[in-house]
Amino acid sequence: MEFTLKNIKTAVLALFILISSALSAQDKTALSDAFSASYTHESKAEYSKAIEVLKKVYDESSYEINLRLGWLTYQSGLFTESISFYNKAISLMPMSIEARLGYVLPTAALGNYSQVITRYNEILKLDPNHYTVNYRLGLIYYNRKNYQEAYKYFEKIVNLYPFDYDALLMMGWTNYQLGKLREAKILFGKALLNKPGDSSALEGIGLIK
Repeated sequence: MEFTLKNIKTAVLALFILISSALSAQDKTALSDAFSASYTHESKAEYSKAIEVLKKVYDESSYEINLRLGWLTYQSGLFTESISFYNKAISLMPMSIEARLGYVLPTAALGNYSQVITRYNEILKLDPNHYTVNYRLGLIYYNRKNYQEAYKYFEKIVNLYPFDYDALLMMGWTNYQLGKLREAKILFGKALLNKPGDSSALEGIGLIK
């Protein structure tokens, strides 16, 4: 058989594809094994080991690895490092809500609530009716005694989830703080329908009598 330059190029290309496919399969297996091991270590609260196995296969361009390391470093109390990983995940997937929700965990732990609010507002631009974000923003402003601002977020949740206990209770307390006692009493009453005997709702009603 006569080997031409074209035959050789074709053979080399085929070999290159075969080797690349094999390496890719090995990489995927190593990545899968690393994630599996990280979950095993996490279940035992061995966070440093869970981090170590993922860092061995770390790829800066991997959204999944950065997200996972953001969570594990947060669990380890490495808040600054956790923020860095979550920021990388957000830069890789700019529409990601889960990465932003992860980001606020270490940020809140460091007491940087201005950044927490910034990320929450970014989420609301992507999903204006996001329950968790609206509720947490309501709590932040309520604890700051900015009841008018808190009211906006709790009102949205109550309109979307009219029989949600947490939303009804906080909307009740917000109305109470704003002097809207009739509305507060009604909301506390609804909260008690959802959770009979609730001490906070009963306290609210007791203050209104």
